[in-house]
Amino acid sequence: MSKLNKSILSLWSEPYIRFIIWFIALFFILYGFNIAFIGVTAKGGLYIPFLDEHLNYINWWRTFAIESTATVLRWFNYIVYTNDYQLRVIGRSGFTMVYSCLGYGVMSVFIAFVLTFPGKIKARYGFLFLGLVIIQLLNTIRLVLLSLYWNRRPKYLTIDHHDLFNIIVYAVLIILVYIWLKQVSKPSKT
Repeated sequence: MSKLNKSILSLWSEPYIRFIIWFIALFFILYGFNIAFIGVTAKGGLYIPFLDEHLNYINWWRTFAIESTATVLRWFNYIVYTNDYQLRVIGRSGFTMVYSCLGYGVMSVFIAFVLTFPGKIKARYGFLFLGLVIIQLLNTIRLVLLSLYWNRRPKYLTIDHHDLFNIIVYAVLIILVYIWLKQVSKPSKT
């Protein structure tokens, strides 16, 4: 066995290195799958009508984001109009739901982290579900706030709402991961 092969095997035997490699690989698989699926369900280019008409989870996801935001706004007595891609609030603002607003990048990172982190698989399911629900809840809150307060006029030295959303979500996820790791690392009572 060559020295290079021994070095590679030595690196692979390190759990942290293995975790990082699997995490990055799974992230790119999940993220790439979402991008590819968007590509084959959007008309033009390599379009697959069957996937678009029967298995388009991206469309379902977008509809859920728009309609959940509309529901929250209606709870506060706002008059809201929606279509497949947009939400408008009378007397306020609204948004057009583009693919990047769905949060599939953040969700891909979270799923990849939870599934590749060393430890018992069973302990991950509840945390994975909770994290994904929290990401969607934060996205709905963001969309409600955008619908009510977003000003289209350009401002200087401001942060884009996508970037701000990502910062907030990653901060919340880091806190959740910290709490989760404290829980799963506690010795079990037997």
